Amino acid sequence: MRTIVLIGLVGFAAQLVDGSLGMAYGVTTTTLLLAIGTNPAAASATVHLAEIGTTLVSGVAHWRFGNVDWRVVRRIAVPGAIGAFLGATILSNLSTEAAKPLMAIILLLLGAYILVRFTVSGIPRHHLGKPLRKRFLSPLGLVAGFVDATGGGGWGPVGTPAILASGRLEPRKVIGSIDTSEFIIAVAASLGFLVSLGSQGINFAWVGAILVGGVIAAPIAAWLVRHVPPRLLGASVGGLIMLTNTRSLLHSDLIELPATARTGIYTVILVVWVAAFAYSLREYLRDRENESSDAVTRVREEREVATAAAVQAG
Repeated sequence: MRTIVLIGLVGFAAQLVDGSLGMAYGVTTTTLLLAIGTNPAAASATVHLAEIGTTLVSGVAHWRFGNVDWRVVRRIAVPGAIGAFLGATILSNLSTEAAKPLMAIILLLLGAYILVRFTVSGIPRHHLGKPLRKRFLSPLGLVAGFVDATGGGGWGPVGTPAILASGRLEPRKVIGSIDTSEFIIAVAASLGFLVSLGSQGINFAWVGAILVGGVIAAPIAAWLVRHVPPRLLGASVGGLIMLTNTRSLLHSDLIELPATARTGIYTVILVVWVAAFAYSLREYLRDRENESSDAVTRVREEREVATAAAVQAG
């Protein structure tokens, strides 16, 4: 019973972070399941089954708070589902450990870019409101879905920073759209695991505990992301990406360091992250009128209306 309660609390915390920052649900819950001895395929299958419920509730909550861009959801969800189904099938038959360090390096660099960009100059506005093309979103969805299924988490860590870095959508819309489309990814990955594994190794009591914790946290997270200023969201997401992918690198076979050195690296990243967040908060308080979530949304909507008018006139 104690294990079930612990897993439920982890599901709550993971969904709170995922729903407000656009990532870390799968990574957090999968890490816990692996730590207590679950094999990688069964751990990922357990998490994705629970995510069917949590992402559905999260998507509805984000939609209710106006955090979803349905054009992005439509363009990224289908290729993401294909990637997730393929990834689940492959993970059921072989290990993909060799690819993890490379993916961690790419995401670490993206995280550093987002942290610096949002901290120094706030949300980039010169591309805000420009459409995200299908030729960008389709391959991104395919890769993110594949990584998500093979790694037990990755839809948010891959999709969120890539779309944020484009500067075409404000952070709350990025997070809401990624979280909403993740429902389709969870369904596809779960089908892939069930076809390949059946129910082998899946503890449905754990699925239920993760699901209940996530469902409780989902609307709270959607409310938070609607009201937290974009500059602070960007700084928060960037730091989280850097920390999680540094951990992935330091626990891979690519880098071997003693525990004290790893602790030192984590400490440096945390100090930089806190300093960046504090600076972003100070800059937001200096200019709330232009830095608020509503102000950024107005800029995007004005740009979209101007773009649509130009297309019609041309």
